[in-house]
Amino acid sequence: MEPLRIVAGDATCPLAGGQKIIAHICNDLGGWGRGFVVALSRRWPEPEREYRRWHRGRAGNDFALGAVQLVRVRPDVQVANMVAQHGTRTGSSGPPIRYDAVEQCLRTVADHALAHGASVHMPRIGCGLAGGRWELIGPIVERTLCARGVAVTVYDHG
Repeated sequence: MEPLRIVAGDATCPLAGGQKIIAHICNDLGGWGRGFVVALSRRWPEPEREYRRWHRGRAGNDFALGAVQLVRVRPDVQVANMVAQHGTRTGSSGPPIRYDAVEQCLRTVADHALAHGASVHMPRIGCGLAGGRWELIGPIVERTLCARGVAVTVYDHG
């Protein structure tokens, strides 16, 4: 089991050698423009472009809650667009995070990380605009990634 590392820093600048996957949560509406994705888009245009293309073609592909799209942005870095937020926060409808979709996404990311010898880097996924709680998401990260031997670093920005 790999311990979960939590550090101060920017998840778009992973602190590791070798192959790296930057994981983050996307919504199922095709919306991109608030939260962590702003930092991603400032650094690389590819994750947003591919996410929007994936969403536009959703009738003929796997775009849905629980799906993951991996986008290469450098020879040693891929971004995992993980669909685990249903809609956006509105009124009293409750948080849009879907914990079961987070778990499904992270299992897929773990499979890919293990197959390619990659470490995984992320902000506190699902705990910003998606309204999730780290005390629920942290254990999901530990059981889907860390328990399988994937090195994970969580970045607290600021």
